Amino acid sequence: MSYYPVDIEKSVIRVCKRRRLSPKTAKTYLYCIKKFLVWCKKEIGKISKKDVRLFLEYLSDKNLSGNTLNTYHMAIRFLFTDVLNKKMWINIKYSKAPKKLPFVLSKKEVKKLLNSIDNWKHRLMIEFMYGSGLRVSELLNIKIKDLELDEDFGYVRNGKGGKDRLIILPDIIKEKIKNLIEMENLNWDSYLFQSKGNKKYSIRTIQLIIRKSAKKTKLENWREIHPHTLRHSFATHLIKNGYDISQVQAMLGHKSPETTMIYTHTTSPNIINIKSPLDNI
Repeated sequence: MSYYPVDIEKSVIRVCKRRRLSPKTAKTYLYCIKKFLVWCKKEIGKISKKDVRLFLEYLSDKNLSGNTLNTYHMAIRFLFTDVLNKKMWINIKYSKAPKKLPFVLSKKEVKKLLNSIDNWKHRLMIEFMYGSGLRVSELLNIKIKDLELDEDFGYVRNGKGGKDRLIILPDIIKEKIKNLIEMENLNWDSYLFQSKGNKKYSIRTIQLIIRKSAKKTKLENWREIHPHTLRHSFATHLIKNGYDISQVQAMLGHKSPETTMIYTHTTSPNIINIKSPLDNI
């Protein structure tokens, strides 16, 4: 049986917390690391770059996607460089993941989706998520103290990558939020959206609300509509309204402008003010 000089699971979780990575990322890294160690069958001190390369080639032969290979690669690098503090630079080029444009809804489709939600509180949650460009986890973690309702903005605390950011608050939902706070007697430190028993809603609940509404409205490709579709739509609609990449990047909390650039491809050229040079000849 292989001997490991550290408790891998505890060490990975501890470093992930220190780096403010999400529990989901820690769970994914642990899964990938364990798979690698079981395959390798070596003590950590004897694992080489060649072993890592052979493992990734093994996965590639199984026709795994580029994204999956990248995840394994990052997890193994994280193990050696961040957890074990070993100077093992794994110089392997990442597999190219196929670039797929995000599926977005038109403004009319968003309105149709919202109008199909009968429960007023459920509708408010979806309005907030679309109107502020929130990830579903960010929506569920919003607290009363994070909102400046009289100033038209709020904060996402400890979002993806452990970052805080400003968010806009649509005028149409501010009074609804105030009414919700008063009706449910929420205090300053309460989560804004709570189910029965003063518990946070689950991500699954939000997914079901959107799926049920999309199916009810009979929108085209309704099976492809999920919570993140509204975030994609928010970004695309901002660009259509004339806001530049840096502004949209800040609203979404993207680390790189390249990530935000994909939304320029979901808008028509005339809307993003690109005119063909042929028209000026």
